[in-house]
Amino acid sequence: MPSPALSHRSDSVWPVAIIGAGKIGRSLAAMLTATGDYRVTLADRDEAALAAASRPGVETRVIDVSDEKALAAFLAGKTAVLSAAPFFLTGPIARAAKAAGTHYFDLTEDVASTKLVKELADGAETLFAPQCGLAPGFVSIAAHDLATRFDALDTLTLRVGALPRYPTNALKYNLTWSTDGLINEYCNPCEAVVDGVPTLVQPLEGYETFSLDGVDYEAFNTSGGLGSLAETLDGKVRNLRYLTARYPGHRDIMRMLLTDLGLRDRRDLMRDVMETAVAATRQDTVLIFITASGTRGDTREEMSSIFKVAAQEVDGETWSAIQLTTSSGICAALDLVRNGRLPRSGFLRQETIPLDAMLENRFGKVYAQGRVAALPSRTRPRAAA
Repeated sequence: MPSPALSHRSDSVWPVAIIGAGKIGRSLAAMLTATGDYRVTLADRDEAALAAASRPGVETRVIDVSDEKALAAFLAGKTAVLSAAPFFLTGPIARAAKAAGTHYFDLTEDVASTKLVKELADGAETLFAPQCGLAPGFVSIAAHDLATRFDALDTLTLRVGALPRYPTNALKYNLTWSTDGLINEYCNPCEAVVDGVPTLVQPLEGYETFSLDGVDYEAFNTSGGLGSLAETLDGKVRNLRYLTARYPGHRDIMRMLLTDLGLRDRRDLMRDVMETAVAATRQDTVLIFITASGTRGDTREEMSSIFKVAAQEVDGETWSAIQLTTSSGICAALDLVRNGRLPRSGFLRQETIPLDAMLENRFGKVYAQGRVAALPSRTRPRAAA
């Protein structure tokens, strides 16, 4: 007998659970409920957070994620669960999803958590789709599309930044994302491919600068943004890197705090410092700048994909760019599964999602509207002899 999750048709209303009533969880609930195709239950152990996230059409449920049996019972009968919880809760949520026979989606950038999800997906009758947000997530989809345009791929560099539109402090930065996730990215080893060999490089290194539309940026290694792309492109790319983009000067201050003052080894203190001293903002812009070089036919070329998404007002509420892009990524992945465009079992690598399918999706259109650099046709004329 199929599980309750698998018995739902694509044209029926899907009951889904969202774990985590923070900024991203709230925007996920709003996006999915607005379609009428999803019946959403938002769950968190924090009653105050659930009360703040309450909106018409969204059920709420107080639940402790650490109680995996209770969580699995809650997920029974849900078609899918979307985790908007911190990366360190990935394990119990993913295990409960497997026990309940529920499709699983998350936003984690944590490498170890993703490996656990991949193990759980082995032999599963439902889909396990981690890393469905911005980076990893959409950036992997766009980068893989760019990579396929080359006959031989030399270098592929992914740059992503969630940046304040009006920076005023020395860091030229405001909090827009999970502070724990941010520190994790700045402190953990970073996957890369160097001269054809998969390797680990140090965070905050690999420094570069660039300019777009008259604005100067810096970029440097951070952890987790590649997702499974290095594995997918193994043997097909000579150099592959993921960099975080910031305004100039940010990297040096973060390196002083984390390395020179030793806060890399005192992450709880670093979180307190960031959350006490750095204000949050909803007035942000997400920048995605991907470059690839290699050969097409007999010609060596470089091509770029650029997307810029700004904060927007939706139904009288200001949603930050990082909310929009992160929520759109995971909602589009869920929607493509519901519509039969993606598989419904096993492990999903983000880069296997066709870029066109993502951009044409009702949620993925957030990215389509922010597309800056249109790519040429895939038809590649041979260079004259």
